[in-house]
Formats: sequence, C-alpha cells, structure tokens
Amino acid sequence: MTQSPIRIGTRGSKLAVAQTQTIANMLTEAGQEVEIVTVSTPGDRSSAPIAEIGVGVFTSALREALLAGDIDVAIHSYKDLPTAPEPGLVLAAVPPREDPRDALIARDGLTLGELPPGAKVGTGSPRRISQLKALGLGLTVVPIRGNIDTRIGKVTSGELDAVVLARAGLARVGRAGEITETLDPLQMLPAPAQGALAVETRVEDVASERRLRSIVDDEVTRVAVRAERAMLAALEAGCSAPVGALADVVEDLDSEGKVVDRLSLRGVAATGVEGDSVRILRASAVAETKDADELGRGLAAELLELGAGALSS
Repeated sequence: MTQSPIRIGTRGSKLAVAQTQTIANMLTEAGQEVEIVTVSTPGDRSSAPIAEIGVGVFTSALREALLAGDIDVAIHSYKDLPTAPEPGLVLAAVPPREDPRDALIARDGLTLGELPPGAKVGTGSPRRISQLKALGLGLTVVPIRGNIDTRIGKVTSGELDAVVLARAGLARVGRAGEITETLDPLQMLPAPAQGALAVETRVEDVASERRLRSIVDDEVTRVAVRAERAMLAALEAGCSAPVGALADVVEDLDSEGKVVDRLSLRGVAATGVEGDSVRILRASAVAETKDADELGRGLAAELLELGAGALSS
C-alpha cells in the first residue's frame, strides 16, 4: 500500500536532528516514507539562560508549524514540553527511553568525588545546581548554556573542570565515550522525562497518530514518564525548576504471590537554590502502572507537605 511521506519537524541542533533521525529510522524500517523538515526556534536563537527565556521555548515553533500544517509530526525532548496540554495536538507516541541519568565529563578523567574543593563545574540547570550544592563537596557551580560541543569545549579548554549533561544526549550524538562518571540517581535525580522523546501530531490526523503509536510507542516508557510529569505538574513547577523525578516499572508480588508490574517513583525538590543553604526534599512511592497520574500527584502532595511549596512562592 502506498502511503504519502510523513513530514517530521525538528530543531536544527545536532542533538535534535539525531533524536529525530532515530524516529525517522523506526518509521522507514517499517516501510513508511519520511521527510525531515528543520524548524528554527526562539531557544536556538537566544543565548539567555533557560529560566529567563521561558518554558517551552524550544517547542513552541515546532508546535506552531504542526498546527499550521507545515509538518505532520513534531519530535521534542520530552522534558522540554510544558506540562499543560496543547489544544489541537496529541501525544502520538513515546519511543523507548535512553538512559535517563545525568553524566559528568571532567578533566583528567575525574569523578565527581575526585574533583577538588573549589573545582568549577558547569551546568545551566537549577535542578543540577541544587543537587550539586547539596552534596557538600565544596564545588563552584558555574551557570552555562550552549550545545553539547560548546559545553564540553569549556572543559577541554580549561575554562571549567567539569560539566554535567544528560547521558542520553551524549549517547545520541556519539559522545558517551567522553563521560568520566554516570551519576547515580541517589546523588542526582534526573529531570522528569529526561532521556525520553515526545512525538506529537494533530488531533485530527488520526492516521498518523495510529501509525506512530503502532511503530514508535513504548508503553513502559510512556507510563513512567507520565508519572514523573504528573508530579511536576502538581508542583506547578516548570521544566527549569529544581525538581527531579524518576519512575521505573518494577516486578513485585501481589497478594496471591503472583509476579506483577508496578510503578516506582522517586522525586526531589529543592528550596533555597539561590543561596548556600540548599534544602533537598525527597519522597518515593509505588503504585499500579494504571495509576501513573495518581502516583505522580500523590508524590507531589507529599513533597508539598515537606515544604516544596516554596518553589512557587
């Protein structure tokens, strides 16, 4: 059966193109013809910190192109999407997730614990900044922006001693070999939906939605990320807030001793990030996989009781 090409929209960065290519490959292997369309976004044209230029800055232009009919599909880093749904668009698929953990690239092959006090560590993420400070290692955290090459270049040039990046992004652009330490989530919990991609299409384009769901979607990733983002939404915190979350589908025993899948969720929220007295709030819970939204909202309520309300004050 002959099908018209699916036009896939992407940002022009090396990472965005690599992410889009993974989806394009999945579709072409299934016999679907694709066309990749590059869309420029305000986030690509600005050098200001993410917290200043706003939530969704990397996704708005793609969504506008999708709603206008210039493209049929938009590929996003899921963690960049605002938690509120976009009228007229539907989340068609969530492909299998890359390793969601954060990674360190440091001079001389050092790990985080081997960096000397005062070492300069670069990151533009309030979430990473707060968790680095909370480790009490005496590191100097330097706010940075830029693509992966730019950030790693600050280490190789000697400007910084290390940078912290998402392991998934490094893997997608072929630079995972430069990682000197993959950070344990006990040290640094990743951003909600880190390592996951979101594939959007128009609500009325039912044919594309069904095609994408059948070829690209991974139910385990979808349900895990759903819980993480439900927690983020309930905290009323944007994608640049000092909030971390990680859900896993784990095997458990039910009341009759049968092996069943359950959803385990860990969350952190930080207060006092601007000063030196960072406070990290932690919570965790387990629920049925069908109750992902309730699990996320429940964990958010627990964090709010512990004091996470300061995030939105």
